[in-house]
Amino acid sequence: MAITAAQVKQLREMTGAGIMDCKKALTKTNGDMDAAIEELRKVAGSKVEKKASRIAAEGLSIAVQDGDKTAAVVEVNSETDFVASNEKFKNFVNGVARQALQSDAKTVDELKAEKWVLDPSKTVDEELTELTGVISEKLSIRRFAKVVAEHGIVQTYIHGGGRISVIVEADCDTVNDEIREAVRNVAMQVAALSPKYVKADDIPEDVRAHEKEILLAQAVAENEQLPENKRKPQQIIEKMLIGRLNKEFKEYCLNDQVYVKAEDGKQSVSQYLAAVGKKNGTPLTIRQFVRFETGEGMEHREENFAEEVMSQVKH
Repeated sequence: MAITAAQVKQLREMTGAGIMDCKKALTKTNGDMDAAIEELRKVAGSKVEKKASRIAAEGLSIAVQDGDKTAAVVEVNSETDFVASNEKFKNFVNGVARQALQSDAKTVDELKAEKWVLDPSKTVDEELTELTGVISEKLSIRRFAKVVAEHGIVQTYIHGGGRISVIVEADCDTVNDEIREAVRNVAMQVAALSPKYVKADDIPEDVRAHEKEILLAQAVAENEQLPENKRKPQQIIEKMLIGRLNKEFKEYCLNDQVYVKAEDGKQSVSQYLAAVGKKNGTPLTIRQFVRFETGEGMEHREENFAEEVMSQVKH
């Protein structure tokens, strides 16, 4: 199939790879964007990734909590970033977060069918429909999550006024201000470094196998670029992968990440929590976290304001 300039541009923005590399990858994968990204990773190395930080839609994510035991996070999307600063929209998103906090709903549709927490005379969906009419943009409740601490506490953190919202649940026997601060610090870590798992044991085998395949392809490509007398045998390359995999998985796992406030620049998150727990006479470990980044994984609307203005003038 013919590869368009728009496809090449999109892949380049997603990965940072060169124009020709992007075109070759798209050509080889018949325009499949995800497959092209994997192809670029094999050729160009691990620096070629989907940029999770790229904002693909507008709106807000908000996290709220009720005491130490219950927290909820929601994401509500709009068409433009102007709406995200609209007070009516912000009040609605906060209301949806409060709705999720007291709800037992498992899906967005179930949540939307409930009586609106701020006005029981209507449903959440009816309030959403009314607000859509007022703001004149398509609005949608994309997702929500509710976390109830089983043995310990929850803490929330909101970054960038609603760009990223996080809930962290921690197990502990003692709850005090120092424990709360430590767990909130970890929530800030989750927002900043976006781990995928709490600990290495949580990484699925298929993810391990996939990453090994990618790193092996990179290593083979690097090996082939060496002079023939310096190339390593396949079995040596595979042994070298163990170190690379362990390093990559440390970045994936919250417990193994270097704590962002570590004074020595080496202390891991798990070591930080162990130290705080010891000081307060309690084991302190992370059970789970939830991280919502507004618009992640969604298509971003492309706008040409010059064309938009001209179309309005013509009418």
